Amino acid sequence: MKKKIVITGGSGRFGSILKKKYFYKNLFFPTKKELNILSEKSIRKYLDKIKPKILIHLAGLSRPMQLHEKNIVESINLNIIGTSNIVKVCKKKNVKLIYFSTNYVYPGITGNYKETDSLLPINNYAWSKLGGECSVQMYKNSLILRVCMTEKPFIHREAYSNVKTNFIFQEEVACLLFKILDKKGIINIGGKTQSVYNFAKKYNFKVKKKKLIKSKLIKNNISMSIQKLKSII
Repeated sequence: MKKKIVITGGSGRFGSILKKKYFYKNLFFPTKKELNILSEKSIRKYLDKIKPKILIHLAGLSRPMQLHEKNIVESINLNIIGTSNIVKVCKKKNVKLIYFSTNYVYPGITGNYKETDSLLPINNYAWSKLGGECSVQMYKNSLILRVCMTEKPFIHREAYSNVKTNFIFQEEVACLLFKILDKKGIINIGGKTQSVYNFAKKYNFKVKKKKLIKSKLIKNNISMSIQKLKSII
C-alpha cells in the first residue's frame, strides 16, 4: 500500500473493520475533530497535512434508517452537504474520491439492477445517499460503490424470506475494496442474489423466517447485478 489513503468515518462499523484489518502505515483514519465533513476548512487542513492520493468517504448517517425519516436535517447535513464538501476539497486537491453508497437507490421492484439502470430511492436514507452521489458524479476522478453489506455474524433473530438482496459481509467488502482502488465510475458491490433468510440461515441456524407485508423503508427485490464487479476481479 504505497499511496496515502485517508478514510473518513473510521469509527463506524465498516470503518472499524478497515482499521482493524488494514492498519497500514499509509492508511489514515482521522477523528471527527481532525476532519469535520461539515467544514471545508477542516477537510482542507487535514488533506494539506497528509497529502493523500485517495480519500475513501464512509462518514455520514446510516442506521437505523428511521433516523432519516425523523430527522431529515441531520440526514441532509451529513450525507448530502458533508459529501459535497468532501467532493469540493478533493477536486481542489486532485484527490481520488471513493464514495460508499447503497443498493437502496434502486427501485427495489424487479431486482438485478445494473449500474446504468434508472434509480428511484425507496426511503430517505437512500435519497440522502443519492444526494451524495450527485455531487460525486460531477467529479470525474471518483468511484461510487453501491454496496449491500451486513455485519458478521448475522445478528438479527428474524430474516425476510420474501425479500431478495445481495448481502455480503463487511469483511469481504474490505478485501474487495483494495482491489478496485484504481477504478472510476460506478460499481455494484454485493454477493449472490438470494432471500435475506437464505443468506442468514447459512450463518445462524436459529434465525426465523419473517414475511415483509408492507413497508415504507424496504421493497421486495433490491438485488443488483454484480457482473461488472466479477469482470474486474
